[in-house]
Amino acid sequence: MMDDEQESLPTDRKRGSGVKLAYDILRNEILDLVLPPGTPIDEVQLAERLAMSRTPIREALVRLAAEGLVTTLTNRSTIVSNIDFQNLHTFFDAITLMYRVTTRLAAEYRTEGDLALIRTRQAEYVQTVRAEDELGMIATNREFHMAIAAAGRNPYYTALFGRLLDEGRRIMPIYYASYEDRLPESVVAEHEAMIAAIAAGDVGEADRLASAHADRIVKQIQTFIARDRRQAIDL
Repeated sequence: MMDDEQESLPTDRKRGSGVKLAYDILRNEILDLVLPPGTPIDEVQLAERLAMSRTPIREALVRLAAEGLVTTLTNRSTIVSNIDFQNLHTFFDAITLMYRVTTRLAAEYRTEGDLALIRTRQAEYVQTVRAEDELGMIATNREFHMAIAAAGRNPYYTALFGRLLDEGRRIMPIYYASYEDRLPESVVAEHEAMIAAIAAGDVGEADRLASAHADRIVKQIQTFIARDRRQAIDL
């Protein structure tokens, strides 16, 4: 009996790794809009592409459905979930709060090691801004704010902020498109000011700067979505 159980372990681990691989690939492609909202997920085609059975694909889709990233229709087909623009304000409320809370806590609890990592992440972000690399900016901006969150020493806030930043990856292209991928230096300066407040241990200033940072991002996205892009056409 023991031999049989031991022999089954590698198979279980292999299947588990297949689910993780499928989940990671699909999740990243959905969040990076490689698979846009409404895209159908073809299990057979995906299984062939990843060289695995459909079982781990289905398990990965169950996890993605729990995160709201895919939707199973009444005919049992699966599509990439649409972005819920109608309730986008609830996302903005949550992520603004997390910007503020994590930056406040970082100002209170950061170490010199934390500051070094935050500055490294900022340098990486600046490189992508200068290169006008949209996906790079989204990724490095996430890591910058996650370094700040980690410095706050509250794993619950860090986990929630990470989830919100990941969900925001489908929305942030709108933000960068509003600048035509050429962010003004003032955006970089906002990060630098936040770092300075965290380094000084100024909790109130860190909160104020994080709130202003979040407000500008939200207003930029809202303005771009509401922009009137109709063309005057003579008939």
